[in-house]
Amino acid sequence: MSDTLDLTRRLVSIPSHEDESAAGDAVASWLHAETDAAVRRDDAGNVFARRGDGDRSLALVGHHDVVAPADEQTDGDAYVVEERNGRLSGRGTADMKGSLAAAMVAFRDADPEVELVFASFAGEEQGGVGARAAIDAGFGPDYAVVGEGSTGYSAPGVTDVAVAHMGRRGSTLVAHGESAHASEPEAGENAIYRACDAVDVVRDLDAPTATVLGQELRGSVAVTEIEGGSAWNVVPDRCAVTVDERTVPGERADLERAESVPGVEWVVDQDLPPMACDDADFADAVLDAARTVQDGDPRHVAKPHATDAGWLAAAGTTCVVCGAAEPGEAHTAEESVAIDVLVRCERLYRGVAESI
Repeated sequence: MSDTLDLTRRLVSIPSHEDESAAGDAVASWLHAETDAAVRRDDAGNVFARRGDGDRSLALVGHHDVVAPADEQTDGDAYVVEERNGRLSGRGTADMKGSLAAAMVAFRDADPEVELVFASFAGEEQGGVGARAAIDAGFGPDYAVVGEGSTGYSAPGVTDVAVAHMGRRGSTLVAHGESAHASEPEAGENAIYRACDAVDVVRDLDAPTATVLGQELRGSVAVTEIEGGSAWNVVPDRCAVTVDERTVPGERADLERAESVPGVEWVVDQDLPPMACDDADFADAVLDAARTVQDGDPRHVAKPHATDAGWLAAAGTTCVVCGAAEPGEAHTAEESVAIDVLVRCERLYRGVAESI
């Protein structure tokens, strides 16, 4: 059996939802012990390694932080890791220590024609904190394969290659008014009424669309929360409306229009960028590597979820997303990943490193 399974077990067992430093230590120590690469850590908790040379660079990218586990996924100070029915279960198996382990083994074993880079970011689950810090410090490979899940999109069990994914912009519409006693509503300006007018603007917005290498993406805009008022007999002077927008490459909904309502301001709280692969030849090369390691017929696909590939692509790196996790596995109490797909991804990553 490949070293990928044992390494996945080791990484998954290490808690990394509140403090990912121990998981980062494990990644760095394995790279020091198993490779002759130049390995370094940065102040954000990211781990990097480089080997080989050439006029181009390819990065195998993942992250070693996870979301908080369910109670049944912990045992004292460790995470529970279990193998059953050909799958490895535990917090982080799918998202994404399994694919991270596959990338580490491929990084060690590949014979690349390019400079081969490995990067494991911290803080991906907190909005790409590690990736953003790395990019700000100059991290910018020519190409990257980001190991988030791409298995099971075109057909069950098939590891596809995502050439695009959605982003997420979370924002708040804040309506300001003037309080008054509810028995004399005309003496004030009702912030809830203004917020409702702003919601009507949002309802009329068109959802953005885009096409990337033949893959169609359709965004969405939805009001998800509303909060306002202080008492049953007081005209409210403030009301806040949460808006969830799923963005596509190159297009955004015109949420600024909501500020045409008097007293309403629009505040962006989070903006995770979408990703679009800008090099069809690279996307095809990764797809060719995917075809050589499985019996299925992998395809180019698009993902609905944001990943660190969005930050890298926005900074100029040509990206695809390719990994072992299947839709619906990440962030669940039953999170698991197929062992044979982990080994498949190890071979796939190595194939990409040796073919571009």
